[in-house]
Amino acid sequence: MHQLIEKIFAAAFQNPYLHQRHDGAALTLHALPGRERDGVRMAFTTDSYVVRPLFFPGGDIGKLAIYGTVNDLAMCGARPRFLSAGFILEEGLPMETLWRVVQSMKHAAEAAGVQIVTGDTKIVDKGKGDGIFINTAGIGIIEHDLSIAPQSIRPGDGVLLNGDLGRHGIAVMAVREGLSFESQIESDCAPLAPIVKRLLEEKIEIRCLRDLTRGGLASALNEIAQTAHLNISIDSNAIPIREDVQGACEILGLDPLYVANEGRFVAFVAPDDLQRALEILKAHFPEKNAALIGHVSSRRDGLVTLKSRIGVHRILDMLSGEQLPRIC
Repeated sequence: MHQLIEKIFAAAFQNPYLHQRHDGAALTLHALPGRERDGVRMAFTTDSYVVRPLFFPGGDIGKLAIYGTVNDLAMCGARPRFLSAGFILEEGLPMETLWRVVQSMKHAAEAAGVQIVTGDTKIVDKGKGDGIFINTAGIGIIEHDLSIAPQSIRPGDGVLLNGDLGRHGIAVMAVREGLSFESQIESDCAPLAPIVKRLLEEKIEIRCLRDLTRGGLASALNEIAQTAHLNISIDSNAIPIREDVQGACEILGLDPLYVANEGRFVAFVAPDDLQRALEILKAHFPEKNAALIGHVSSRRDGLVTLKSRIGVHRILDMLSGEQLPRIC
């Protein structure tokens, strides 16, 4: 996927906004020529959702579609305001299923403080759509002067993680494959805008934010390191992973560092604000397992290195292939 985006889409559509390599584009809209200071800073993003099954422990495709797009706006440091929703429905989809999805989207939008203001619906032949696909686009307002982007990280910045990894991917996989564990693993699907808003209100100097969706923690850190041309070092002992998720990953032959999440993000924070930011994260999330997992180094190889539990350092590569297809 990374190669597809870089070699096909990014190469064809080159422009300064796309070059930001972020979860969305940070834009400035000017009211009139020559009045640049009157411009409004905003973030714009879009995403499509093709998860199978449509319903899984802790969430569903509708909830995912709202929170996924809201979270992308939040990672740009924006306050989410408006969404669009496009539905591609397969002929024969039960109306009860569609109603459940739409109601889930309604409740998620209310919880996230956004409105769905426009949309589109298309029908495809039976067997051509796998039930329902959803596309959402979002607009948010940037109400601060920070430049929150991969290019803003600096040597010495800390890498904060807001909670345990891997629950979303394992929750979806368990339902899809008919697996059962001693305790049910639920998706971490949740809106991240409120905690980002809190960090900004507390004047935390945030350099970069990234939610850990497709490709998980490892892929997100690699993308940021390559964009910033700086190395990132993380410590596996500091990364919170629940025992049941770790056990499920071992059974399935998966690495939790690459498993998708829908309510987890990393925050690159200036050294002086690290402790305060960590305390805010721990206070916000019920599990209170947010952690400082690493730092940005001064080396400019664009690599991510992982210190193992026995103290050995290795390069944490971008995932080759896709570990869990149809996760979001």
